[in-house]
Amino acid sequence: MKALYKPGPHAGFEFTDRPEPDCGPADVKICVHTTGICGTDLHIECYDAAAEAMIQAPMIPGHEFYGEVVEVGDLVEHVRVGQRVSGEGHLVCGMCRNCRAGRRQMCINTVSVGVQRDGAFAEYVVIPEANVWVHRDEHITAELGAIFDPLGNAVHTALSFPLVGEDVLVTGAGPIGLMSVAIARHAGARFIAITDVSAQRLALAARMGADATIDVSAQRVHEAQGSLGMLEGFDVGLEMSGRASALQEMVANMNHGGKIALLGLPAEEISIDWQSVVTHMLTIKGIYGREMFETWYAMSAMLQTNEALRANVESVITDVIDAPDWKRGFDTARAGATGKIVLDWRNL
Repeated sequence: MKALYKPGPHAGFEFTDRPEPDCGPADVKICVHTTGICGTDLHIECYDAAAEAMIQAPMIPGHEFYGEVVEVGDLVEHVRVGQRVSGEGHLVCGMCRNCRAGRRQMCINTVSVGVQRDGAFAEYVVIPEANVWVHRDEHITAELGAIFDPLGNAVHTALSFPLVGEDVLVTGAGPIGLMSVAIARHAGARFIAITDVSAQRLALAARMGADATIDVSAQRVHEAQGSLGMLEGFDVGLEMSGRASALQEMVANMNHGGKIALLGLPAEEISIDWQSVVTHMLTIKGIYGREMFETWYAMSAMLQTNEALRANVESVITDVIDAPDWKRGFDTARAGATGKIVLDWRNL
């Protein structure tokens, strides 16, 4: 099969032939149609310090995908050949305290598809049946199905706190930040403000329902807050950028009792005004991945019943590129001025 392959601990991928993966007794083999390019994949491609800490080359990366089931193991009971699927990329042990308590997303022994084991930047990928998500909604396209993993990140983050009637600040208008705007609008937020420095991404955010798009190179959050007629600070903050300045400005503009969900991974230590956190009684919650599998049920239900939401989420995909042209896809994603980049594996 053709695959994007990392042959060793150095920068770059090879688009080359690799053996098809074997399907174990409890596994499902999937013919990959489309894959999303994630920030993690950018780290792996350039083999920076983050990648060095995460992976052991040689390996096949890629964890955001959509495809069709072509083989199931003898012990598989619920997934059938021919079904259209995506996959939860976190494989859990099932036996640690969190797993046995039903908190699988907090498993301390998690292994990730495309990070610690071969992934979906290939014509075929194999994952356990328990990690397969079957798409039963006919409206889920191959492109939309490829971004269920990052959509799950947005849904998990945005729905961490009640949003009905609340004022929401999103810092970072990358694909997940953009999708969180659409989710917050669907969930009943009053005002939604989003920050970035990319005019193109802020324009996408406006089309997805943001009431204020803030170019933080030229405007401060409190100025936008005033333009919306908000007399107090934001009730909910969704930090998607991993930038120190973004979190610091968010803390400074929260209402007393405000709640902050952190998804963005910082590349450096961040100094926090802990006096404001304490005296303003703020709640700060870390978010990683998706709740397994409540987030998957929530996002599937929302997309199935809301055509506008479905269109908004799919509009985050700005480029669909044939897999052999993967370098262009990675360069576009790394430039940070567009939405989601999807690689198409169907035309090899």
